[in-house]
Amino acid sequence: MGENAIEIEGLRKVYAASGNQPPKEALKGVDLTIPAGSIFGLLGPNGAGKSTLINILAGLVVKSSGTVRIWGFDQDRNPRQSRASIGVMPQELNMDPFFTPRGALEVQAGLYGVPKSQRRTDEVLELIGLEDKADAYARNLSGGMRRRLLLGKALVHNPQVLVLDEPTAGVDIELRQMLWQNVRRLNEERGLTVILTTHYLEEAEEMCDEIAIINHGEVLVRDKTSALVGRMDAKTLVIHPDAPFEGSLDLPAGVELERRRDGALALSYRQSQSGPEAILEAVRKAGINIRDVKTEEPDLEDVFVSLTSSKPAA
Repeated sequence: MGENAIEIEGLRKVYAASGNQPPKEALKGVDLTIPAGSIFGLLGPNGAGKSTLINILAGLVVKSSGTVRIWGFDQDRNPRQSRASIGVMPQELNMDPFFTPRGALEVQAGLYGVPKSQRRTDEVLELIGLEDKADAYARNLSGGMRRRLLLGKALVHNPQVLVLDEPTAGVDIELRQMLWQNVRRLNEERGLTVILTTHYLEEAEEMCDEIAIINHGEVLVRDKTSALVGRMDAKTLVIHPDAPFEGSLDLPAGVELERRRDGALALSYRQSQSGPEAILEAVRKAGINIRDVKTEEPDLEDVFVSLTSSKPAA
């Protein structure tokens, strides 16, 4: 195994025509590497190709062309080893309601060929906080507990790579915090590589070392999270005047003014074109007494929207 947990080259997936629908090219020659030991975000709008990519990694969808290596194992040459190297926590709550958590984990371990002497069922139950529900039927578990069980099923064979597909969709804050604490611990203590897909972009910004944004079957950008956010040149200076101000401002070129409902003046500018000193000088010249001032920085959501809002090329 080299420095990358996942290596993808020229990955294409074309779904066959169905009914009146033409063939659909879900992935268009994706190249992507994911470093071992990282927490990596795979983001994109609905229909971008994320699920197809994850299902190919999991061995649930057959690719049309390209190369996929998981933990150094080529998916075509070593399919069993590559599948054993990855665990997937799916978005859907797919489980047998008549199994207990203990039984579900034992069956899952058996499907992966884990010998009984090497199974870690009790350890996994403790990790996901279900040791007190180990022998309850899954149908009696809450939605949050079922999500924990999905995480446990993804971990029973001790994979080197864990894929979390929308893991916190519809869960409460307590469960979300518990999930991320466990994921961080697995990453830090065991060096587990984590791939996260989520629509909660603040989670991705907080959790992920690196992020790739995919849209229309192509990787638009891939970079370290801090560098990705840093690409946005925009910044906003928010000024709260002592008294309501309805007059005009002689602002530097490129600076845009937004009057907010609370009376604040939001002055947006590009750092490459202007700076706060020139804006504050214009505010002083207008006779405004400043009660408070703060700055607003762009976040991952701003980057995401700017990259995915454009239409695909014809």
